[in-house]
Amino acid sequence: MQTPLDLKLLTTFVRAAHSGTLSATAIQVGRTQSTVTMQIQRLEETLGHSLFHRSGSGVALTGHGERFLGYAERILKLQDEALSAFSDHGLRGAITFGCPEDYLIAFFPALLKSFGTIYPDIEIKVVSAPTPDLHRLLHARQIDMALVSTPVAETETLKDIARTEQLAWVGSKPTLELHDFGVGAHGPTTPIPLALAASNALDHKAACDAMDAARMPYKISYASNSLAGLIAVARSGLAISVMMQKAVPSDLFILKSPLPSLPKLGLKVATGEVPQSPTINAFGDHIGKMLPFL
Repeated sequence: MQTPLDLKLLTTFVRAAHSGTLSATAIQVGRTQSTVTMQIQRLEETLGHSLFHRSGSGVALTGHGERFLGYAERILKLQDEALSAFSDHGLRGAITFGCPEDYLIAFFPALLKSFGTIYPDIEIKVVSAPTPDLHRLLHARQIDMALVSTPVAETETLKDIARTEQLAWVGSKPTLELHDFGVGAHGPTTPIPLALAASNALDHKAACDAMDAARMPYKISYASNSLAGLIAVARSGLAISVMMQKAVPSDLFILKSPLPSLPKLGLKVATGEVPQSPTINAFGDHIGKMLPFL
């Protein structure tokens, strides 16, 4: 007679497959690392196959582990669906949600509060990262869902986009003091210093494309995915930054002419390729309904 699969072992296995380290898995499942190791070993004994390659840097799935991961995720998803269908207390479970830092600050408190009122038994864990990194995390199944940026043209359909946000030039003074950056009456004489997100971010590309199109010389004086860092540099007056307009602090100013106009970005909910649980679908629906009104 075959030994039945233990759902706790499956949960530990899936977490370890996604995190790549047993130490991180131990934190996620609330167990010691030695207990996590024992649980993985028990599951491997039940299946009769090794599921992970182990090294000093962490764990990686074997061929059998890759194959079993899909089964384990489907079993756990079915468990969530069954419990939700026959529960008098609504949805339960956990979601790992990814979001860029500026959206996290501007929108997430209201989204979390309103969602938590409806579904108090759903735990939401948050990962802050720029959009390109969030797509990689989704592909690697390290997060369940993300709020990501996408370019928006004026003539582009807004289907699947929950909200649009205007990008803005930001500085420490209400008007651009041209002479501060070597810009004279006849145009720029030295490059304008910019403080931008890292080069893989959409707002970084938008700023550079706008400056190039306007033939305004510029230099990247500071590049970071830390919104706090960009705000600090803008406050110093040493460089101009680019931010989502809603994320501009009250002590900084939105700058316009003679700087070129910046595009809008769309915000959309992205999920992984695997079928989503009712819990994840509920949060995605909630974001889509609430986000346009925040």
